[in-house]
Amino acid sequence: MGAVTKKELKQYFHSPVAYVCLGVLAALFGFSYAQVYLSGSSSNISYVYNNMFIWCMLIIPILTMRTFSEEQRSKTDQALLTAPVSTMGIVGGKFVGAFCIYFIGMTLSLIPAVVLSFSASPSWSMIFGDYLGALFFGAAMTAIGIFISSLTENPIVAAIGSMGIAVLLMVIDNISSAVNNEIFSKIVSWISFSSRYKQFTSGTFDISAVVFFVSVTVALLFLTARRLESRRWH
Repeated sequence: MGAVTKKELKQYFHSPVAYVCLGVLAALFGFSYAQVYLSGSSSNISYVYNNMFIWCMLIIPILTMRTFSEEQRSKTDQALLTAPVSTMGIVGGKFVGAFCIYFIGMTLSLIPAVVLSFSASPSWSMIFGDYLGALFFGAAMTAIGIFISSLTENPIVAAIGSMGIAVLLMVIDNISSAVNNEIFSKIVSWISFSSRYKQFTSGTFDISAVVFFVSVTVALLFLTARRLESRRWH
């Protein structure tokens, strides 16, 4: 797993993908924090992470689109599947590699908060709550993107598929409010990423939201491993 992670990180930083994604995230966080500074109230910091929820939904698919689809297209997946490493180790290595880039991007978001603290008194408990929520949510989205990537050999299709799911997760609350059905609303509220993520941005550390995001992550990585396992024997 460690070797797969190192290979993934090397590929990310040998291509423009990691630099572009990190640069875009840093610029968006800087712009959002500048708006907080101009508003004169550090209590608006949660709006920064609320807005970044949308951007991360679109950036994570770019990070994950080539994890397995590129391997299938270039036929290097055969060497990977015959390597002396378990399918869960392969999937875990790919996941850790992609998540590390996202983790770096989220950690960069703390730099504007530190700068802001020189002229204001932001609530660091809320900032770290938002930061942790973004990490848990990002882990689940990364696992979804990797699973979609394992289903196709075209990275563009993988990215569009992951973005489609991300957009669905963003608007699913609106769909729930448009459909007047109690059972449907309960199902939607249970699978809604945004309502669970908002628990963190509202300053509440909701353990059920943590369990939800961790469960989604583990379930999708398991399904990806099963997908690889089926290909290993065909």
